[in-house]
Amino acid sequence: MFQNLDPVMLARIQFAFTISFHIIFPAFTIGLASWLAVVEWRWLKTGDRIYQEIYRMWVKIFAVTFGMGVVSGVVMSYQFGTNWSVFSDKVGNVIGPLLGYEVLTAFFLEASFLGIMVFGWKRVSPKMHFAATVIVAFGTLLSAFWILSANSWMQTPQGYRVGENGLLYPTDWLQVIFNPSFPYRFAHMVMAPYLTTAFVVGGIGAYYLWRKQHQKHARVMLGMAMLMAIFVAPLQPIIGDLHGLNTLEHQPVKIAAMEGIWETERGAALKLFGWPDEAEERTKYALEIPKLSSLILTHDLDGEVRGLKEWPPEERPPVAIVFWSFRVMVGIGMMMGLTSAWVFCFPLPPPKNAATG
Repeated sequence: MFQNLDPVMLARIQFAFTISFHIIFPAFTIGLASWLAVVEWRWLKTGDRIYQEIYRMWVKIFAVTFGMGVVSGVVMSYQFGTNWSVFSDKVGNVIGPLLGYEVLTAFFLEASFLGIMVFGWKRVSPKMHFAATVIVAFGTLLSAFWILSANSWMQTPQGYRVGENGLLYPTDWLQVIFNPSFPYRFAHMVMAPYLTTAFVVGGIGAYYLWRKQHQKHARVMLGMAMLMAIFVAPLQPIIGDLHGLNTLEHQPVKIAAMEGIWETERGAALKLFGWPDEAEERTKYALEIPKLSSLILTHDLDGEVRGLKEWPPEERPPVAIVFWSFRVMVGIGMMMGLTSAWVFCFPLPPPKNAATG
């Protein structure tokens, strides 16, 4: 029964489950920490206790989410050695220090000052408490910096040499850290947590308003969240386009899978929907917009886009998963953008009375 199971596929499934579960938490805490810093700054500036009460509610959620991110991240780190031991052996001299820097800098900052955020009220001065929040927010961004640097290096490696024993050794750490795809991945990833936080916080605020509970707090939460979304939602696709152009340069086979393009062609159509069939090497039932894929990818209506058949099957990513995951991401992003545009055009009306709910 178990003799036909592919251990590589099982390892991929297990790692995919772990990282899919893990990413939920840092994707929320990165944005939430920065938002908490803004909330506490507003409290110190205005003296309005509404901001303090909002902070004290959300900092508990932040602490739990941060803890879940840590424990799920530890499991993922172990799986580098258990699931991908040969890979870890080959690239450990490069990836190991990058992950170590994340722990020694970002995680130590977050773990050290999180206690002040949660338990430091009336034990430290308000300014010191605010400083702790800012440090933790900076720590989350620093953590993303190192993790995205390691991830990007695996996609676009540079600054290394291959030793006689087959192991990879760093030759230039600046090239390793600031590899070609890192700036785009880092910017795209940081904007994603800000959007996530905006819509989670805004959703809770909207729910309270709908239920007519804690209305002053809800209006602050919803207003601040949608203000963030108004600026970040339009910025994310711009960064995504730059990231896509970088990916087209360094990993064109990934772009071909995202677009479901099998034949190299000029003036390639954008496939809105379809079903990539890897056996027949074509995208069935495709709904297309002529020339739009070439325009997006090359900024030229007649630009050339390489198809998947340019690479042997063993070098292609799993096309259907990549194709549909990309469309789910774009669809969610468009809904976020439309929501922020709606809020901009139809802002929240002023309260009818001064009741807090």
